[in-house]
Amino acid sequence: MVKIIEKNNIVKIGKEPVVILPLKKWKEIGEWLEDLEERIRFEIAYKESRGEKMIILEELKRKYNL
Repeated sequence: MVKIIEKNNIVKIGKEPVVILPLKKWKEIGEWLEDLEERIRFEIAYKESRGEKMIILEELKRKYNL
């Protein structure tokens, strides 16, 4: 059985301190992290492609059979 301890505004489950958030806030944090990861992937791809020839969408679709 898990023991929940609350002392001095710190909540612990067993010996581990935990953070309690409303579900809506937790989902907002998750969405923010996904956006951040997407932005990082985009920046990496952009930096790697500098100076390379651009390809139009139709060529890309044909190349990857989309």
